[in-house]
Amino acid sequence: MRRNQFLFVLGLGLLSATLAAQAPKKIIVTGMAIPWIADMKLASPNVTFVEGRPEMLTKEIVDADAILGTITPELFAAAGKLKWVHIYSAGVERNRFPAFINSNVTLTNGRIIQGPEIADHAMALLLTLTRGMNRAVADRAKEEWAKGQWKAIELRGKTAVVIGVGGIGSQIATRAHAFGMTVIGVDVRDIPFHPAISRIVRADRLDTVLPLADVVFTSVPHTPESEGMMGPKQFELMKRDSYFIAVSRGKIYNTPALLKALDSKRLAGAGLDVTDPEPLPKGHALWKFDNVVITPHIATVSDMVGARYRELVLDNVARFAKDEPLRNVVDKIKGY
Repeated sequence: MRRNQFLFVLGLGLLSATLAAQAPKKIIVTGMAIPWIADMKLASPNVTFVEGRPEMLTKEIVDADAILGTITPELFAAAGKLKWVHIYSAGVERNRFPAFINSNVTLTNGRIIQGPEIADHAMALLLTLTRGMNRAVADRAKEEWAKGQWKAIELRGKTAVVIGVGGIGSQIATRAHAFGMTVIGVDVRDIPFHPAISRIVRADRLDTVLPLADVVFTSVPHTPESEGMMGPKQFELMKRDSYFIAVSRGKIYNTPALLKALDSKRLAGAGLDVTDPEPLPKGHALWKFDNVVITPHIATVSDMVGARYRELVLDNVARFAKDEPLRNVVDKIKGY
C-alpha cells in the first residue's frame, strides 16, 4: 500500500513538473516597435507577450518570466519568477544594482550588433579632424573658399590604440588597419588573434602604449574598473599632436584632464560622441574648442542596426521559449 501511495505521489510530482514546464512563458515587452511583437508571436506562439505600458509594469512583472528593455530596483523587487532580462543597449551600467547582480536572472544586451555603425562613427570623428572637415564646415557657413593654409594628416603609418577590443573595438581596429594604421588593442581579457591588431596588452599596461599612439579610441564598457581610466596621467602620457576619440561612455575619461590636454595644445583634437556630463550643457568648456568635434551620442544610429536588433531579439525569444542557451549573455558582476 505504501508502495502504491509512493508511486501515486511520485506520479503527481512528475505530472506537476511536466505541466509547469509546458506552461506558456510570459514576456513583457517595452520600448519596441509593435510589428516586432507580432513577429515574436508568430515565431513563439507558446509564449504570452504583454506590451509593457509604464503604468502597468509593476503589476505585470509579478508573474512574468522575462522582460525586454528595462529593469529597475522597484520592478525587480516586484518580480516573482523572473528568469531573463534583455537590455537593448550595449552598456548595462544602469541595470547593475546589487539585488539584480547577485540574482540568478540572466541578462543579455545589444553588444556586437552595434559594432559597425559605432566603428564607422569613430572613424568619421577622426577623419573630420585629420582632414580638417570641421574647418571646411565652418567656412561653408560663411560661403568662403578658404584653401590657403590647409593642413591634413595622413593616417597611413600612424598608430591607433583601441581601448576595449570587444564587438565595437574590434571593428574600429579593422577600419583603422584598412587605413594603413598600426593597431594596438587594450583589454582586460586575453583576446584571440585578430588580423587587424598587431599587439594586445592587458588594461593594466595601458600606460605603456599610450606614448605610442597617434590616436586613442575608447570603446570599453563603463564599469567601476573602467571609469576614469583615461585620467590626468594618461592624457599626459599621450603623444603631442595626437587625437582622442570617445564612442563608448563619457565616464571612461576624465573631462577636466581632457580639457587641460586640449588647452595646453598637447592634443591635436578630440572627437566625442559621449561626454560627462551628458547631455553636454550649454556653456561647457568643451564647446569652445574648434578642434573638438561633438556629436550627441548618436554613434549607434544607422539604417541597418534595426534589422540586427530584430534578428537578435526574435532569436533569443525563440531560444528562451525552448529553454535553449541565450545569445549575448552578460556577466553581471563584470558588467560586460
